[in-house]
Amino acid sequence: MNAPSPARTSSPAAQLRTLVKVAGDSRIRLLLSLGRRLAMPVYRASFLAGAVGSGLLRLLERQPADAETVARELGVREDTHRLRVWLDVGVRLGELSCRDGRYALRSRYARALARPGNDALAGALQEVAHFHHPVLRDAPAMARDGRAFCLGDQDGDIIARSSLIVRPFVEEAVSRHLERDRPVRLLEVGCGTGHYVRHAARLNPRLTALAVDLQPEVAARAGENMARWGLADRVRTRQGDLRKLDVEERFDLLTLHNNIYYFPEDERTEVLRRARELLAPGGRLLLTTSCQGGSPALAALNLWFEYADFGGPLPHEDRLLDQMREAGFAAVGVSRIVPGEQFRAFTGTRAPDAH
Repeated sequence: MNAPSPARTSSPAAQLRTLVKVAGDSRIRLLLSLGRRLAMPVYRASFLAGAVGSGLLRLLERQPADAETVARELGVREDTHRLRVWLDVGVRLGELSCRDGRYALRSRYARALARPGNDALAGALQEVAHFHHPVLRDAPAMARDGRAFCLGDQDGDIIARSSLIVRPFVEEAVSRHLERDRPVRLLEVGCGTGHYVRHAARLNPRLTALAVDLQPEVAARAGENMARWGLADRVRTRQGDLRKLDVEERFDLLTLHNNIYYFPEDERTEVLRRARELLAPGGRLLLTTSCQGGSPALAALNLWFEYADFGGPLPHEDRLLDQMREAGFAAVGVSRIVPGEQFRAFTGTRAPDAH
């Protein structure tokens, strides 16, 4: 019996003919282009969002680590094989490197997102991966099935951190409108991490504040931050909804940052009216928000709230000004605070009571 013939490899000429044929197929060219220009950025962003949320980037920012150390630090006790597979995908994507079994940060994005000073950027990436990507992907099916996101679908910590991406601009608006030559009572609605209250307290040493947030875990985190910053004696924090907030005190300044769209559009006049009631005569409202007509990122944010069973779309500038007037505010005004973007600061005053 004759022995089986060894497998034959294609000749260089045959391989070249195949390559030319494949390269001439428009579908193959499109597939390669989609992989390079669309799929690869999605893979990288998704991996980095997971690396941020798991704590991997902070861990490797301190020093390279082997898979066993990574597993221990990330709380993975048994399924270390799958964790290693995930880490190796990060290597293939170019976000990590692996030498002698030790993983390290490689890409400039991974190194940048690992720095504590860039936590707002890391939060913004997580927001894209956790919220914007799902709504862009699932919107047609959700519309067909009548499904909606609820408040529980949000991660309050991610949103609070991500919102700080506009922190320099919001702090500039606070600096512009905060009185500093007398004691000020501040009510911050939707306080998030509490950074803007901290900024106001630094500007005015005689400022006292009540900081409230709709989500209990966010309010608790803000309280922890106030204690850590040495402001617990000047700033009270609590969970609360502006529409139901029961306080006897009246405030000199009331701020709403990045959250007017958490209230349905047809309820915003009443919300603003309630804000006015909580101000002392002569007190001021400072409201900062993204508006309609902005970048694709703001369009995705607007889409998410269109598909939520709470809140509503980003406001139209003119409509929000009208709602402030309808709520009884005087000296209503608006200014752009982010160059080239639809991010605005709205202001209004509770006129002194007539005698």
